[in-house]
Amino acid sequence: MDPFASTAELTFPHAVVVTDARGPIRTHGEVDESFRWASVTKLLTAAAALVAVQRHLVALEDPVGPPGATLAHLLAHASGVGPDSDAPVAAPGRRRVYSNRGFEILADHVAEGVGTDFGDWLEESVLMPLGLSTVLLEGSPAHGARGSAADLARLGRELLAPTLLEPELFARATTVAFPGLTGVLPGFGRQDPNDWGLGFEIRDGKAPHWTGAGNDPATFGHFGQSGSFLWVDPRAGIATAFLGAEPFGEWAARVWPRLSDAVLAERG
Repeated sequence: MDPFASTAELTFPHAVVVTDARGPIRTHGEVDESFRWASVTKLLTAAAALVAVQRHLVALEDPVGPPGATLAHLLAHASGVGPDSDAPVAAPGRRRVYSNRGFEILADHVAEGVGTDFGDWLEESVLMPLGLSTVLLEGSPAHGARGSAADLARLGRELLAPTLLEPELFARATTVAFPGLTGVLPGFGRQDPNDWGLGFEIRDGKAPHWTGAGNDPATFGHFGQSGSFLWVDPRAGIATAFLGAEPFGEWAARVWPRLSDAVLAERG
């Protein structure tokens, strides 16, 4: 069965790339067309921040944001900073408060630590090394990137077989940080727990969710309100990138899990 049959109802431009660590397995749509990544941008920003950590230019324990919060808290949406405001809505480490503003604060901290504009650091530390030639950061490091599904899948391949980050740091980033925190997963409601790594959402047992029922609990990635996602399933050894021209809505909550399960079923 063609896994892309699950997207047949979609009437707007979209592209899908399924890849393993060696290269694309299946593609659908205009994979070189540029789309908005929205919050999938946070994967790039997290990677750039972690490269700075690895080079000892900043540290996960650096105090950043509200009193008691660190760079690690900000990456894991556990600082208590509100979604789009500096004003804290919870104490650090008490709730998973999904925060665009938190990622802007951490990007400013990284820029100060590396001594250059964050966009330049992102290009130097992530985009150029991975050959993400279509990707541009237009505005916020929380949601301002745009680029092709082909390049988003290249990021997926990097996350399947990391070259930018050492194994210990990568493992820490893709396992649960500050376990046991509840919170709201945008578009899918309250999750208990609402597990997150250092910039990477961890699937675990969340329901409902934008990945498939067949995705391993260790699956990590991100989705965006532009109608975008990237998930990486380390057990299956594949990643799937989706970009589209229609904002996230009921269609995505319905189609994305079916697409994910169909991709995994074909993989076997």
